[in-house]
Amino acid sequence: MKFKKRTINELADMICGNSELGVPSYFKYRSSSYLTEFFQDCDLPYVHDGSTRRWWVAGVLEEILAGPASVQHLLPDGFVVVIRELMNKRNGTEGDPERTNALAQLNASLATEGFTAFYDEDGICQVQNLKTKATSASVAAPQRAWTKDELKSRDSISNYLDTASEDAIIEQVLLPLFRQLGFQRITSAGHKDKALEYGKDIWMKFRLPTMHTLYFGVQVKRGKIDAAGQTKNSNVAEILAQIRMMLGHMVFDPEINKRALVDHAIIVAGGEITKQARNWLGEQLDTSQRSQILFMERGDLLDLLTIHKVAISALQESTSRAAFDEEIPF
Repeated sequence: MKFKKRTINELADMICGNSELGVPSYFKYRSSSYLTEFFQDCDLPYVHDGSTRRWWVAGVLEEILAGPASVQHLLPDGFVVVIRELMNKRNGTEGDPERTNALAQLNASLATEGFTAFYDEDGICQVQNLKTKATSASVAAPQRAWTKDELKSRDSISNYLDTASEDAIIEQVLLPLFRQLGFQRITSAGHKDKALEYGKDIWMKFRLPTMHTLYFGVQVKRGKIDAAGQTKNSNVAEILAQIRMMLGHMVFDPEINKRALVDHAIIVAGGEITKQARNWLGEQLDTSQRSQILFMERGDLLDLLTIHKVAISALQESTSRAAFDEEIPF
């Protein structure tokens, strides 16, 4: 990704804390050593070489912009981290402690490139693509420490998964999540079409930046998937049969009026998928088929739902009913 030279220079001035004559800066001034410290705080390996600060930072920003992005139509991950550190509220100036003016100045530059920045409810600066509405909330690593609100949300979702039916998990959890992740033409078999699902509870497609399309089939199990011979959980032998059926049966894409084979099969479990189950599946499938299988268990679902802030309507309705049922205080 490339920015206009003017935009790069403006962002470099913000990081350096440079100000025009007679115009106050809303950004903290950083000398050579503090510029190095700034990028170290971003977990980026840049050390100021003693050259002119503005031009050195501009060169670093251009290099970071050439890096990879984990979210389609969004800035590279390293650049998002730089924006977050730049706008960290602990760096507020005396005349702008809440970073309101700094945010306005940043957005004046980002808008020319089709992006905008904003603070989320946790006070973390996020970046959004003005056209596609993709946000940097998903750039956060799942292994990071969760906030109190996020932990509360994870507990609520986990409790919901304990009691939800397979159809409820599909309708209330997976469909909203896959939409948020950018999948297209998401189709659920539902009750009526179970006999015709051919191993797929959901099929969907994903458009790559190269304009190629990948097709995905999803098989959903509400509980734990293990390799035990007799179990009340979903036995992996049943999963194997559904995987083979899924990969061997074509889906019809009405948008192109053609049939297409499923490129990847996603096995989703509302509980745990044991290592024994994964290993047994790997032994039963050939090399090409193994590369087509993706697993998502409860922990993966909780991470994705929390990071992407996917709203589960069933939980919102129960919360609303609980609030309505409270006694009137008079």
